[in-house]
Amino acid sequence: MVNAKEFIEKAIAEIRQKAGDDYVVMALSGGVDSSVCAELAKRAIGNKLIPIYVNTGLMRKGESDQIREIFSDINLKIIDASEEFISALKGVTDPEKKRKIIGEKFIRIFEHEALETKAAYLLQGTIYPDIVESKGGIKSHHNVGGMPVDINFKGVIEPLIDLYKDDVRELAGALGLPSVIQHRMPFPGPGLAVRCVGEVTKEKIAIVR
Repeated sequence: MVNAKEFIEKAIAEIRQKAGDDYVVMALSGGVDSSVCAELAKRAIGNKLIPIYVNTGLMRKGESDQIREIFSDINLKIIDASEEFISALKGVTDPEKKRKIIGEKFIRIFEHEALETKAAYLLQGTIYPDIVESKGGIKSHHNVGGMPVDINFKGVIEPLIDLYKDDVRELAGALGLPSVIQHRMPFPGPGLAVRCVGEVTKEKIAIVR
């Protein structure tokens, strides 16, 4: 298991060193991985962190409202891109293609926000199993195998990349994050798109939700 105190100190120092004087945008989904990243980065770079929650229209019931409430104490930017994601998935039936389309959509949204805020880096809550599953052909995670090759960032910061989910949950407790975040059920970035068999439609999403 991870030594939480040592890891937190090291991660904060590394984020601060990598970001330098630049602003950093991050994907904050409300899951334990991204929430831990947000807390680490907040301690490391303060208001140079720009956390963004993207409502893809593929989220669980009430999820967007819950995340807005949980993270009301930080300057969280919420973007409703539900129409954009549903349109991009029109006619697509293969789960891997869905993951790659969604992965690229996420990146393009963050690139746009980075231009607006002059942010140079993207911060992600990638953990070790994401790498193993993507590279092993099990499934492409939207933040690994689903990411496009050409991204317009100076770099990607991934402080949790060597950790497993249990390690991250331990860090969440050590950082004082709410229990609802620490023990949150994992939910993939592509969301309900990969819970729908065949083409993704608003009607199918509503039924699954």
